[in-house]
Amino acid sequence: MTLTELKYIVAVARARHFGHAAEACFVAQPTLSVAIKKLEDELGVTLFERGGTEISVTPLGAQIIAQAERVLEQTAAIKELAKQNKDPLAGPLRLGVIYTIGPYLLPPLVKAMIDNVPQMPLILQENYTVKLLELLRQGELDAAIMALPLPDHGMAMQALYDEPFVVAMPGPHPWTKRERIPAEDLKSETMLLLGAGHCFRDQVLEVCPEMARYASPGNGMQRTFEGSSLETIRHMVASGIGLTVLPRASVPDMNPKHSLLQFREFEEPVPSRRVVIVWRKSFTRKAAIDALCEAIAGIDLPGVTNLDPATA
Repeated sequence: MTLTELKYIVAVARARHFGHAAEACFVAQPTLSVAIKKLEDELGVTLFERGGTEISVTPLGAQIIAQAERVLEQTAAIKELAKQNKDPLAGPLRLGVIYTIGPYLLPPLVKAMIDNVPQMPLILQENYTVKLLELLRQGELDAAIMALPLPDHGMAMQALYDEPFVVAMPGPHPWTKRERIPAEDLKSETMLLLGAGHCFRDQVLEVCPEMARYASPGNGMQRTFEGSSLETIRHMVASGIGLTVLPRASVPDMNPKHSLLQFREFEEPVPSRRVVIVWRKSFTRKAAIDALCEAIAGIDLPGVTNLDPATA
């Protein structure tokens, strides 16, 4: 049994396809197939059910592959320990970010990291919270930035900052005459929300009780529309379809002049979210996480309250 063979079976389990797994491992498909068959013969078990266009993992195979993932992770940890002896910040950091944070945090973060630790470039991936946690468990990411609440994850976690929400409305909307908006007033408006799968949608529905109560069909809110991204929703609001709720960091100017969009803060208690960074407890490059947190703490995001790592 070799580490290469373990790498091959993990790749097939993820791709559910021998050809795609071979491409991911940069080998010819016959090479990968022969190696996996050799491992199955050595173990005396069948790891994959072959047939049709998709490969499925046998129940025993799933257990073996899960153990293989842990072995490969620990092997990578050994290499990282050796690298840290030379420079704990040397080498890329694979960072995931959820869609509603990435466009607003990453531009200043990348610049800060280049200024502070140029020897540690960021390899970035945007995705949904559930997918990022899966990639963390699989060792495909080193860390991920997301927002509470999170499903059970068993990871190490550090709070980064608290971010309030604001109301976005078309320029001619009568609410532009108000200074602040009560969350309960949203129930009388046509609302635009992100589609299912976006954690920000769930956060908005959770922290704005009236929206959660009335967003269901037939419950009183006039109607809701869904968008694929915050920027798409922003354009829909500007066109006059309805209102939306945005994270404060996505609004650099709360009082734009001659704009199709206007923004207002909520009345107390102001809905908000806590942004955190998550990583595997077995991840050995803690210095890299610390450097990332330090860079984020030095970024002045609009309306955001950075948290002291010692108390967060």
